[in-house]
Amino acid sequence: MFDLVERPRRLRRTGAMRALVRENRLHAEQFIQPIFVREGLTGSADIEGMPGVQQHDLDGMLRTTHAALDAGVRSVMVFAVPKVRDAQGSRACDVDGPLTRAVAALDAEFGDDLVVVADLCLDEFTDHGHCGVLDAEGRVDNDATLEAYQRMAVVLADAGADLMGTSGMMDGQVGAVRAALDGHGASNTGILAYAAKYASAAYGPFRNAVESALQGDRRTYQQDPANQTEALREVRLDVAEGADIVMVKPALGYLDVVAMTAAEVDVPVAAYIVSGELAMIEYAAAAGAIDRRRAIEETLMNVRRAGASVLCTYWATEVAGWLAEESRA
Repeated sequence: MFDLVERPRRLRRTGAMRALVRENRLHAEQFIQPIFVREGLTGSADIEGMPGVQQHDLDGMLRTTHAALDAGVRSVMVFAVPKVRDAQGSRACDVDGPLTRAVAALDAEFGDDLVVVADLCLDEFTDHGHCGVLDAEGRVDNDATLEAYQRMAVVLADAGADLMGTSGMMDGQVGAVRAALDGHGASNTGILAYAAKYASAAYGPFRNAVESALQGDRRTYQQDPANQTEALREVRLDVAEGADIVMVKPALGYLDVVAMTAAEVDVPVAAYIVSGELAMIEYAAAAGAIDRRRAIEETLMNVRRAGASVLCTYWATEVAGWLAEESRA
C-alpha cells in the first residue's frame, strides 16, 4: 500500500460524488437556438450539410420555438432567407421583409417569455453575398454599410427584437447601431456583438442554410485565424461602443479566445458553435466513430468551461431535453 496523502480519485468514485464537485454545468436557459426562416417556403426543408437543422416558414418557426421553450430554452436567433436579393440588401430594411415579419411573429406569439435575437447583417439579403454594400471598386464600403445597419436596427427594434446580433464585423458597427437605437427611442433594445468573428472554413454549411450568393471571401472584414491580440482589441472596442454581450465565433477552434475574452470584460460572453462544428460531430457520429450524445455534451461543456456564459448552438433544444431528463431521474 502506497502512503499517498492526496487521492483525487476519491472525488470521482461515484456519479453522485462527481456531481457534488462539478465545477461547470450546462443550463437550458443559457442556450440560444438559431432558427432559419425562408420566404416563400411552405413547411420545412432540410439543410444540406447540417443534419437535423431545417429552414422553416413562419408557422414552422413558431412550432420550433414552442418546442424550444417547452424544453427550457428561452432565446432564439433568427436568420431570414429572402426570395429576392439586390446589391444594397434592401429587403433587410423592409418593414414587410422576411426577417422583420419573423421577429414580429415571435414577439406577438411569445412576448417577454422569449429573447429574440435578430441577425443584423446584410449577407443574406445582398446578391453578392457580402455583409455590406460595395463601393465602385467592388470593395465592402464600411461606413455606407453602417448606415444600412442603422436603418435595419430601427426596423427590427420596431418589430420587437430584444437583441441585435451585429454580425457583419464592420468597424464601428456597435456604436452606429447603439446610436440609431437610442435616437429612435429604443434604448432598451440590447446588442449582442459578434466581437471576435473569424474568417473560418467552418461556416461552409451555413451558406447552404441562408442560400448565400457570396462572391469571393470575407477576409477583409472578418478576423485572421492567426490572431489573438486583435480579437481583444475588437472586444474592447465593442464594449466601449455599448455592446451588452460579446460573442466569439466559431467556438471550438477558438476556445483560447473565449477564455481571453471572459478574462478581459465584465459583460456576458457568448460563443457560437457553428455549422461546420455541428457537421463534424454529426458526420463522425453517423459513421460510428464517436458517441453522438457524449460528443455533443462534451463540446458544449468545453465551451462553457472556457468562459462562455451564453451558448449559441443548433443542439440547444435537444440538449435542453436531455438536461430535463437528467434532472427528473
